Amino acid sequence: MKIALIGYGKMGKAIEEIANNEGDEIVLKITSQNQDEFTVHKLKQADVAIEFTNPHSAVENIKKCFDAGVPVVCGTTGWLKESDKIKEYCVQKQGAFLYASNFSIGVNLFFALNKYLASLMSTHKEYNVSMEEVHHTQKKDAPSGTAITLAEQLLENIKGKKSWVNNETNNASELEIISKRIGDVPGIHTIKYNSPNDLIEITHSAYNRKGFAAGAVQAAKFIAGKKGIFSMQDVLGL
Repeated sequence: MKIALIGYGKMGKAIEEIANNEGDEIVLKITSQNQDEFTVHKLKQADVAIEFTNPHSAVENIKKCFDAGVPVVCGTTGWLKESDKIKEYCVQKQGAFLYASNFSIGVNLFFALNKYLASLMSTHKEYNVSMEEVHHTQKKDAPSGTAITLAEQLLENIKGKKSWVNNETNNASELEIISKRIGDVPGIHTIKYNSPNDLIEITHSAYNRKGFAAGAVQAAKFIAGKKGIFSMQDVLGL
């Protein structure tokens, strides 16, 4: 498989290592230093593009992949207010698109666990649910995209919670998310159900970026040659 890497930071380099180990070829690497090479013509060399950049450039990067007729896997977070427009553009261009707030297989299993536990807890009003997420100091968005996905699952299932806030709160209708930025932490997400009598916690802790990278490469293999809009649930059959 021929891959275009749009974004060549820590995640891009981790993806390159995984792809090379699996016998795939990186045919294009785009950074802020070589934007002149980021053309539709050069993108057409690739079977699939993997996009990990920043919230300000992600939308136009994804559109350019659609213009080139190249399926795109996107892991950039913080731009989802534009997601409806991207999906419409994908359909218009008969493209292929797969977005995930987190490509780690473990995290996607954690999503399934979070949803199931929330459905069990929905009738037990004595428990108050909250969340904490910890990431490295270079992470630009807070809460993380993974935390937002977890929060949306909780809001769908916990009837008393109407919205999430990224701070401490005493409002029972608000889901509290506390974001911490420490050192080089790849990512820790904890869901807490606290009652006057006990505490239930589930946590996912990433040891490194390899799990994210491996999942992104797996997603790229899944979407290559396809058309439509997909998720990691499709990749993993969840």
